[in-house]
Amino acid sequence: MGRPVTLFTGQWADLTLDTLAQKAAAWGFDGLELACWGDHFEVDKALADPDYVTGRREILKRHGLNCWAISTHLVGQAVCDPIDSRHKAILPPDVWGDGDPEGVRQRAARKVMDTARAAAKFGVKQVNGFTGSAAWHMLYSFPPNDWAEVERGFADFATRWNPIIDVFDEEGVRFGLEVHPTEIAYDFVTTRKALAAIGHRPGFGINFDPSHFAHQFLDSAAFVQEFADRIYHVHVKDSKKLLDGRRSILGSHIDFGEPDRGWTFVSPGHGDVDFESLFRALNRIGYEGPLSIEWEDSGMDRDWGAPDALALVRRTDFAPSTVAFDAAFKKG
Repeated sequence: MGRPVTLFTGQWADLTLDTLAQKAAAWGFDGLELACWGDHFEVDKALADPDYVTGRREILKRHGLNCWAISTHLVGQAVCDPIDSRHKAILPPDVWGDGDPEGVRQRAARKVMDTARAAAKFGVKQVNGFTGSAAWHMLYSFPPNDWAEVERGFADFATRWNPIIDVFDEEGVRFGLEVHPTEIAYDFVTTRKALAAIGHRPGFGINFDPSHFAHQFLDSAAFVQEFADRIYHVHVKDSKKLLDGRRSILGSHIDFGEPDRGWTFVSPGHGDVDFESLFRALNRIGYEGPLSIEWEDSGMDRDWGAPDALALVRRTDFAPSTVAFDAAFKKG
């Protein structure tokens, strides 16, 4: 179909942008989805120095690459979350500050607003990320949930994100939530509730990632069709269930790649995601944006895996038919 294929740089932040751009170009990618960590896209520099965004563009151009989206997943996570020591490891020092939870949440919100401003200066209209959630920890209802408290979690999301979306609207940039466990929306029901909580504002949509649906036993193609008007960006990522009666779908509090896990992320095409069905659904809704490979696989070398994933997308992302297949049977 000719949708551009990009590489999300979040899992490659140990490399400089120039080094990664050289690799991605050699592999045949059309562009990069730049993460706002490592040296790939630094929001504060983008706002303070006009030469910075020019320099980022020059690096991409030198390698024949484009950029359609940037990512603020790590900072976005802190906007609504109950804050604990894990957040310190993923947040910039100026967002973490003294670690006071409400202060962290407010500084994270301001940084996401600045990310919209920086994206606009960079000429990018899409920012993807997480929202965090004040309700996620109540997923398993014991001790029994106060369901009013769950609803207050969605209200808290709306209170914190509406001012952020105001800035996105002012800058002509859209936010794409990656629907994902630990976020305010992680499945069909919670996505409906989250969108309703903010009045279905067009500035807030979805960065769809099918890998997080595979181990929830959810239908990615059906989700794309239900939320067709909100699919602003798409990740290509895969997950594999390893259930054998002894492994748990809950993850068992062990790291990705451990043999006793009930599921783990794998390189696209090596797991349970039905990419052909997903791409057919994207064709049906008229999605023409990037397919951004988010590469994660604890058991595979990434320099082998990234071009392998690219080959999968090139092979599978076929164009829809422009004629009915039986049109030739009809008499003129």
